[in-house]
Amino acid sequence: MKPIVSFGEIMCRLASPQNLRLRQTRELEVTYAGAEASVAASVCNFGGTARYVTALPKHALAEATMDMLRSVGIDTSHVLRTDSGRLGVYFLETGANQRPSNVIYDREDSAIATTPADQYDWSTIFAGAQWLHLSGITPALSQVAADATLIAAQQAKAAGCHVSIDLNFRKKLWKWEAGTSAADLAQKTMRGILPFIDLVIANEEDCHDVLGIRAGATNVNSGELDTARYPDVARQVISQFPNVTKVAITLRESLSATHNNWGAMLFERDTDKAYFAPLDRTSRYQPYQIKNIVDRVGGGDSFAGGLIFALTTPELAEPSIALNYAVAASCLKHSIKGDFNYSTRAEVEALMGGASSGRVVR
Repeated sequence: MKPIVSFGEIMCRLASPQNLRLRQTRELEVTYAGAEASVAASVCNFGGTARYVTALPKHALAEATMDMLRSVGIDTSHVLRTDSGRLGVYFLETGANQRPSNVIYDREDSAIATTPADQYDWSTIFAGAQWLHLSGITPALSQVAADATLIAAQQAKAAGCHVSIDLNFRKKLWKWEAGTSAADLAQKTMRGILPFIDLVIANEEDCHDVLGIRAGATNVNSGELDTARYPDVARQVISQFPNVTKVAITLRESLSATHNNWGAMLFERDTDKAYFAPLDRTSRYQPYQIKNIVDRVGGGDSFAGGLIFALTTPELAEPSIALNYAVAASCLKHSIKGDFNYSTRAEVEALMGGASSGRVVR
């Protein structure tokens, strides 16, 4: 398998234990994570090959970050070690029932936010690679990071790679241009990157926040989605960016912080066809019911990683199969603590085949 490349920021994640509020706890659980790193981790855990590109400072916490990346088989040889910038941090308070989870960011002036695009050796990074994955989180950090994301997409296309992006709108981050709202800055920046994208991944809110496209009257907080409207959302994305060949939209129905229904749609430009997963025995859309979520952070990234892995694996690449794989992979991620999806390909395929009882495997 030719390598999948991902480019973006990885941070130190500090989470309150169990479901404690941050103000209650006097100890924090430490892991390292970021959207693009989580995609690379999924690819490797499924049996693929992934290169991860970022910038990190030269100190022990950054070494621990590298150790975590290497522990799942990610190629870190293209990670820049810088003399300036810091390791970004985010604090996670995991919600329960009707209390939502909450994230506090502390990532201003991180190494990747201050490292110009010309510091990365793009020709070597994309040598022999087949795919680049990006997200809308990294360009939200700074003008420098936004420019680097655009250059990465351009260089990947020039090298013959497919390029995907998860729109991932983060309102708390888009603030590097004074006098411009988060939504306006995201739209302006992402519209410059999307002409170089083949696969757009989004959730039910991202297309509206980043592109101004709404799924009719759908209310993401009602716990019920009108899935019939999503093919039109995909068509609107493609009409604005004809270079986009596929649009994937994750469909999360949030009944509470610990009870979500989960599925997705994949739309193909060339066939003008929408696929939904999972399906019931009558081939109607029937989302997974996830009633005891362990950790939903990284759920969307595990979907992206599963979809990219499937689309680049010949026996899984047929659109309906690839989508089923991605949805099953991300469903399993909701049972795993931390941002990374440690599910294996065999476990994902077992769930695709209907093994959903959770019985002990002996």
